[in-house]
This record gives sequence, C-alpha cells and structure tokens, in this order.
Amino acid sequence: MTNRKKSYRIKSKFRFTTSITIALILIMFMANTAFGLNNVSSLTKTNPIEIEIQSGDSLWNIACEYGPGHTDPRKTVYDICSLNNITADNIYPGQTILIPDYSK
Repeated sequence: MTNRKKSYRIKSKFRFTTSITIALILIMFMANTAFGLNNVSSLTKTNPIEIEIQSGDSLWNIACEYGPGHTDPRKTVYDICSLNNITADNIYPGQTILIPDYSK
C-alpha cells in the first residue's frame, strides 16, 4: 500500500481568480472596518466659544447652559474637559475655558 498524496488541480482559472479576488476584497473591507480607516471627519470645523469662569460656576452648570438640550450634560462636561485638558474639579474664577459650539 503506497501513500499517495492527493493532488489538486485548478479546473477553471476564471473561477479561481474570481474567488481569490472576492476573498481579498472581503479581507480588505474587514481590515478597514476593524481599524477604522473608513471614518470621515467633517470638513467644516466649528470654532469653540471662549468663556471666563465666574465665582460659583461649575462645569455642570456651564454644560447645562451651553450644551445641546437633547444630550446628557455629562457628555458636554466630558467634551469641555477634553477640549481644555482639565478635570471637572480643576476650575477657578477668572479662568478662561473653551466650550464646543453646539449651535450648528
């Protein structure tokens, strides 16, 4: 009894090429989706609003005043902190901070 390797032969070059092409396109699509390469940022960037912190102000009050009404103020506080590279408990009267412009 001889062990003979089974050999495979491509019967249709067109079908083989088409299968490989479709497989490569699917792999590229999945890689782009996984790495976020298909994300698009807006070409129109809005300028932030500059405000001065008054005595008694908190980021929560500022977020409620300047933030969009349909979102949670916690997200607006997070956006303000990210934009200014500060923490919510790190503000003081007379400090100038930037607020994202949600008017558009």
